[in-house]
Amino acid sequence: MYDFIVIGGGIAGISAGARLSELGRVLVLEAENALAYHASGRSAAMFEQNYGAPRVIELNRASYDFHANANGGVLSSRGLMLIGGIGQEEALAHDLAQMNLPRITTEEALELVPILNPEAMVGVGYHPDAWDIDTDLLLMNFAREIRQNGDVKTSAKVTDITRTSTGWQVTAGDVFEGRQLVNAAGPWADEIAKLAGIAPIGLQPYRRSMARIPAPGIHDISNWPMFMGAAESWYAKPDAGALIVSPEEEDPVPPQDAWADDMVLAEGLARYEEQVTEPVTRMIANWAGLRTFAPDRNLVLGPAPQDYTFIWCAGQGGYGFQTSPAASQLLADVVAGRTTTLGPDAVADLSPNRFA
Repeated sequence: MYDFIVIGGGIAGISAGARLSELGRVLVLEAENALAYHASGRSAAMFEQNYGAPRVIELNRASYDFHANANGGVLSSRGLMLIGGIGQEEALAHDLAQMNLPRITTEEALELVPILNPEAMVGVGYHPDAWDIDTDLLLMNFAREIRQNGDVKTSAKVTDITRTSTGWQVTAGDVFEGRQLVNAAGPWADEIAKLAGIAPIGLQPYRRSMARIPAPGIHDISNWPMFMGAAESWYAKPDAGALIVSPEEEDPVPPQDAWADDMVLAEGLARYEEQVTEPVTRMIANWAGLRTFAPDRNLVLGPAPQDYTFIWCAGQGGYGFQTSPAASQLLADVVAGRTTTLGPDAVADLSPNRFA
């Protein structure tokens, strides 16, 4: 008998399992043959404290110290640049204010990213306080904590869930029993809820595509910041000597092993090319991930109002890695009945009770 059975081995489930392992014995069940296969494995891996809805930003800020220092830290300097194209003056002003990005001159922008097209820009904002996250290291650190008081099983797809007098019985090849059930199944979280007899929330997965292209021209891009268009129209980020470019689309899809849409990629690459002087000559690879949101776009953290032994850890959207330290701590604090570091209004806004 486990104290907690966590369904889902992405960053949501692994971080939640690590925190809950301080309260009891944990089992994490992942359907795929490796952790972080779907959304978590296709993350842009950025930590930007001012990116997201207000409650997401609170979780980001509460996560910074853990990301920077726990187990030696998982952050490395990157920086963030926001670019307004022709006709995007209002969108640029809105985004700069929301993300607290100071404006810089065209000359300063070209020092940071030499391929930018000055004739296509109406303004630029930048700050250095954005970081790459070593996502593999973060996952391994959390998984190591789980294994000190529990187990992590891959290739364990959940096919049946039964409420028992002592908790939950979960079939995933073998049959496992646990006192409390944690639903961290990402895009499939509503499906897991239905399987357990719990009312779904209305989670919606959205596809986001990415293309990997060669480094532009003869440039060394290793120290370039992440740079993106206003109104989330595209982004580009250096990655292991190449450049990842995303159209930043948000197309609703059913839960699935997502793939990139060729036309969407082409449109996104065209928007990127409008802002730079180096054309895209070829694509090395492409892929897509899912960003799953609750109807109000806040995370869903805590026990279901119908059954307090069923615990939601869902709706991370595109913020799973950067919010994971604070979100998982909040979840464990709520389950344990402890005072949280976030205020009561924030806890209420993230609670499943808001959908009751």
